[in-house]
Amino acid sequence: MRHQSATLQPYLKAYLGKPKKLILTRIKRILTENLLRKAHVCWKITPMQLFTVGLNHTTAPIAIRENIAFSSERLSHALLDLKAHGVHEAAILSTCNRTELYCHAAQPNLALDWLASYHQLPSQKIQPYCYTLPSQETVKHAFRVACGLDSMVLGEPQILGQMKQAVKTAETAGTLGSLLHKLFQRTFAVAKEVRSSTDIGSSSISMAAASVRLAQRIFGDLSQQNVLFIGAGEMISLCAEHLAAQHPKSIAIANRSLERGQDLADSMHAQAMLLAELPERLSEFDIVITSTASQLPIVGLGMVERAIKQRKRRPMFMVDLAVPRDIEPEVAALDDVYLYTVDDLAAVVNEGMMNRQEAAIEAEAIIHARVEHFMHWLKTREAVPTIKALRETAEKTRLAELHKAQKLLEKGTPPEQVMELLSNALTKKLLHGPSHALNHSVGKEHEQLEQLLRQLYQL
Repeated sequence: MRHQSATLQPYLKAYLGKPKKLILTRIKRILTENLLRKAHVCWKITPMQLFTVGLNHTTAPIAIRENIAFSSERLSHALLDLKAHGVHEAAILSTCNRTELYCHAAQPNLALDWLASYHQLPSQKIQPYCYTLPSQETVKHAFRVACGLDSMVLGEPQILGQMKQAVKTAETAGTLGSLLHKLFQRTFAVAKEVRSSTDIGSSSISMAAASVRLAQRIFGDLSQQNVLFIGAGEMISLCAEHLAAQHPKSIAIANRSLERGQDLADSMHAQAMLLAELPERLSEFDIVITSTASQLPIVGLGMVERAIKQRKRRPMFMVDLAVPRDIEPEVAALDDVYLYTVDDLAAVVNEGMMNRQEAAIEAEAIIHARVEHFMHWLKTREAVPTIKALRETAEKTRLAELHKAQKLLEKGTPPEQVMELLSNALTKKLLHGPSHALNHSVGKEHEQLEQLLRQLYQL
């Protein structure tokens, strides 16, 4: 009220001695203009946007990707923290080849800044490797990722399961709202359609199969090789299944939890051991494949140097499928050690690419059509607040005129006259807005508005 008084003071001085009615009219006008100005500022709100922020194997090397990967244990906490930083809805997809934030928020830059801050990195370190996709591109990207079109292994099926798990985690954490829920349900439906109607998954070589092929190129026959798997997750299970089919001399599973490692070992007549045993036993193995969720390397340079010395320079084949990496990258410089990361396997996994590329063209056509359908739904959803406001305004007008009509009936006005007055009043009130807008528009705006009104009212 003090601010309003300060606004009025210069005008009141100018109107001293003027008629009271004129002063009151002027005060009302000043107050109205001031309130409208405030309302304009208050309602100038940035609309929510659907977008994706992230990086993948095509935009960032593994040395960058491993710095912003999320372990499954930290994912729920990360989602809640992201939401607390102004993101309305969020889901995080974090694999060895990508980290992506699917968001519904007002400012996309909030997500990128949060991603760097959460991993205690300066924004400029990751920004050159990141992409920010707007609404329609986000929908297309989600569809392509789920179909395996954006994977290092074109058409690989594992990414769909990883995306479903990411959605489940977001749902459990309470960060998956109606928009992202609809996006991912449509995404999974498109992935199913593409995989059932094209050959996108045919001739596909997984990371697990690629690891076996590389081992065969180095050792030839694997029947005399001792194999060690570090970890007991899905990727290690797939690799173990492929290698076990080659009947190696022995297989061992090293894991932080002996019980979980033993379960996997029992399924393929292998031996289970603890990670703590690695320094003493690493030299026993010719082939080492690792994929854990550890945030720090498990196999260090010194450990491998000692193992090679004990092996009397017999070669050791190592595959690190983890992001962040399980094996220190300096190990690759050692003689007699063949170390491969997920990025190094690209050439092997792309064998048989020709057939899948033809299927990818068919898949892209399906995705294009489904993106159009989703964007149409999204546009319809965006119009809901306007439709709701339109109906509320019409209902308010109806109730006001109905109240007037009831008063007239109570006074004894003939019903026919009341109905005539009610219908005329409703017609005038409901058509006042369009008529006023048309009468006060000029030029091209007038032509467009007139055409729109003819369309709306079927004139």
